[in-house]
Amino acid sequence: MGDELPPGHLCFLIHEMIEGLELSRFDEAYPEEGQKAYNPRLMLKLWLYGFGVNVRSTRIKANASPDRLRQQDERQVRQWRREMETEDPDQEPGLEVGAETVERLRREMGRATGAAAPSKQSLTDPDARFLRERGGRFGLGYSGELAVSEDHFIVAVRVTQNATDNASLLPMVAEVERQCRARPQQVLADSGFYSGDNLDALEAQGIDGYIPDLNLARELNRGKRGKENRPPRHRATRRMRRKLRSREGRQTYLPRKALVEPVIGVLKEQRGMRQFLRVGLAGVSTELLLAAISYNLTHCHRRLH
Repeated sequence: MGDELPPGHLCFLIHEMIEGLELSRFDEAYPEEGQKAYNPRLMLKLWLYGFGVNVRSTRIKANASPDRLRQQDERQVRQWRREMETEDPDQEPGLEVGAETVERLRREMGRATGAAAPSKQSLTDPDARFLRERGGRFGLGYSGELAVSEDHFIVAVRVTQNATDNASLLPMVAEVERQCRARPQQVLADSGFYSGDNLDALEAQGIDGYIPDLNLARELNRGKRGKENRPPRHRATRRMRRKLRSREGRQTYLPRKALVEPVIGVLKEQRGMRQFLRVGLAGVSTELLLAAISYNLTHCHRRLH
């Protein structure tokens, strides 16, 4: 191989990195009897290299068809209708159903229709969730989250079933600290990760956070301060607004998009990662982790050469 490829080829970097890892748990997963499978180190190298040069498996749609959903909601509605009928045994007009029963059924039917539609499960990938997409539509999927360093390396990844991002900020900060063995000194995140509790927690940990609330994010995007009827009650939110409205704060927060968006663009556009090939939360988490490792290796290779 060395006779055919230049010394700085990406495959040698991947080979060196994999050979330096402790992978005995991979070996232990294979039975001793029967025909031997391919060496797990070889398969891991192949996957990382293939993803790095945008050669993936034949595209297979996620095993989670929106047409094969549990019919539990529909059956439940029919059951509630029958229950309401049994509350009126004579089936005569004008008889009343108990007020408590009506209120309970109204609440339960409200949760099962319309607003609760995103909670339907896929029969083939029960871990997938209906998440809101652009345009107000819902699609089956997962929330893939990345933490990116100033030099554009992915330092932590998470896959969740969360419909919103604000519950993900502190777990991601903890994951960065676990992976890097050091607490991040500064955190930049968009308004989806904002909450007063998050700001309080970052301050308690001594982390310099830059996370605007929705109104402040709109103001920063427009470059014009909007009319504020009343200041927020939360002290950390008021401090965050003062910080991000300052010249220094805006200059610190401005590079956020330039840090993380290019990484996401590479994974989606160059590597074709718009759809997971695995099913289940554990499977897609592993897939995103391997994609992040491959991205970091190619990024490192470009910086070295």
